Amino acid sequence: MKLSILTVFFGALLTTAMFAADNRVDVSTIVSKADAKTILGAEVKDSTPRNVQGGDGYYSKCNYYSVTPGKTLLIRVYQAAAGYDAQKELETITKDTPEVKPVLGLGDKAVATSGAASGLPSRVVMLYVMKGNALITIGLSGLDDETAVEKAKGVAQKILAQL
Repeated sequence: MKLSILTVFFGALLTTAMFAADNRVDVSTIVSKADAKTILGAEVKDSTPRNVQGGDGYYSKCNYYSVTPGKTLLIRVYQAAAGYDAQKELETITKDTPEVKPVLGLGDKAVATSGAASGLPSRVVMLYVMKGNALITIGLSGLDDETAVEKAKGVAQKILAQL
């Protein structure tokens, strides 16, 4: 009896680890240069994506900058490893941000912040979305706040579909 319980337990751990490894996302393949051009409404430079497995989890990031300075699309996904909590990461990021607004209909929890009231430069919007133990961060600069939030939500939806 003890052997079969241990077999089930370790089998579940192995399956979870394999699923987590197979479920890694590469944000540069989800949001292409052409997508970034459409989102920013400007020609963009080639990105330099980076995907890294760290001790606390998996990170995928990609930045798109407009050819003419002034517009940026920043995309990050953190998929926490076992024993780590992406929710705590979100709390750390937003705890000193005075004006964080909930965004409904995205993931398990989503919040946005923008402009000087949040300690950011004007015309900068940050969207944070939690789903399970993954944290998605999308930053947009160079657009009006309302447009930026809507475009960031669209990017988040594309990423959420891959998690």
